[in-house]
Amino acid sequence: MTRAHIPGIIAMANIVVASNILVQFLFGNWLTWGAFTYPLAFLVTDLMNRLYGPGPARQVVFAGFVVGVFCSLVGTQIQGEFGPLVTFRIALGSGLAFLTAQLLDVAVFDRMRSGAWWRAPLASTLIGSSLDTALFFTIAFSGALSFLEPENDVSWAGEMLPLLGSGPVVPLWVSLAVADWMVKLALALIALIPFRLIVQRFRENAALT
Repeated sequence: MTRAHIPGIIAMANIVVASNILVQFLFGNWLTWGAFTYPLAFLVTDLMNRLYGPGPARQVVFAGFVVGVFCSLVGTQIQGEFGPLVTFRIALGSGLAFLTAQLLDVAVFDRMRSGAWWRAPLASTLIGSSLDTALFFTIAFSGALSFLEPENDVSWAGEMLPLLGSGPVVPLWVSLAVADWMVKLALALIALIPFRLIVQRFRENAALT
């Protein structure tokens, strides 16, 4: 790690901390405010990958993972209305989803880095964020995995309701996952703008030195 990598590490740490705080606040019926900050982690990873390569990108991912683990440990000690703010299943799902999805993002980006400028960040983010959503919500809320934390009652997440209020009847946690996934897809497209601008600015500055 060099001094040039520190901004990426700081950015990732801030995103993880902010997302862990904002996930406590609802946005509508299916989302939390954290759903809008967390996808920025993929932007940071992709920028590090483009500017410095997969090695530094993985270092930033591991730094974010450590910060996330710390946030989860703090959350387990804070009591909310229905118990700890962070349960074992949520902590497990969050950690595994983040690490697996981000490392997959790095690998996909690296394989596609020689193509058109937008292909690698878009494809890696779409694939990584889709895996992130699937892993987190399944581990944290699926009734099939209740054996992971028997004392944690997540039956509320299994309530059968129309998908996003108007689709086929599915468990509530599926609607939460789909809404989260849709936000990630939208932000993956929007993030191409700052990705392009930051990469161009970096290269212009490098050419002047």
